[in-house]
Amino acid sequence: MAVVETYEPTGILKPVTDGVWIVDGPVIGFGYLGVKFPFPTRMTIVRLADGGLWVHSPTELSGPLKSAVDALGQVRHLIAPNRIHYWWMGKWVAAYANAETYAAPGVAKQARRNQRFADYDVDLKADGEYPWSAELKMLLVSGGYLTEAVFFHIETGTLVITDLIQNYESEKIANPIFRFMTRWSGAADPDGKMPIDLRSTFLLRRRQMAGAVRTMISWQPQRIIIAHGRWYETNAVAELKRAFRWLPGISR
Repeated sequence: MAVVETYEPTGILKPVTDGVWIVDGPVIGFGYLGVKFPFPTRMTIVRLADGGLWVHSPTELSGPLKSAVDALGQVRHLIAPNRIHYWWMGKWVAAYANAETYAAPGVAKQARRNQRFADYDVDLKADGEYPWSAELKMLLVSGGYLTEAVFFHIETGTLVITDLIQNYESEKIANPIFRFMTRWSGAADPDGKMPIDLRSTFLLRRRQMAGAVRTMISWQPQRIIIAHGRWYETNAVAELKRAFRWLPGISR
């Protein structure tokens, strides 16, 4: 049994709602100080009104997946939403040379350090206007370690985030150390939150982040797609209030 089970089947399109799909990807190792922890991965695809595809946090691109994506429409926008979520962007850029690439602050520096996906078209800005802005609202949430671009698909009420909430299911974790660490960090289902180590990097910006969460709540999302662990198919507003109750002014 793997240390962490993936969300099978991986590498295929899974419908979420009309015009929105997810693809569950492989487990990757991420960590610091020489210790790596396994993370399941997930990307989101939205088909825009003009038929073009908006691809968020691309996962591994296989031949069958590319064929399935091409059947949906033309890939026009590739999004690297924070400095951790860019790993497979280079393969997608190579496969879809006519797509425009967008990266959150910090991605370029991290990508150059790892010699992966160092070039992109647009640096996402809080006050920027983009071809998809009429259909997808964007919010930049800044911390001491990373800035994450959060998106909201207006038509379907779908909130798309990556690391601001992580929600690992214990039954999918074989390694008892990692299972303990997810519980200790506060990232275990059914009470998944931002892990405590990442949370600490937002402490000096808690009020700003609380304002960002209030904005997300004001959007009244129906569902929340996250990158790591079980995502939230319903009760999105309640889940936001629960997951961010550690912030000032946010209560369940």
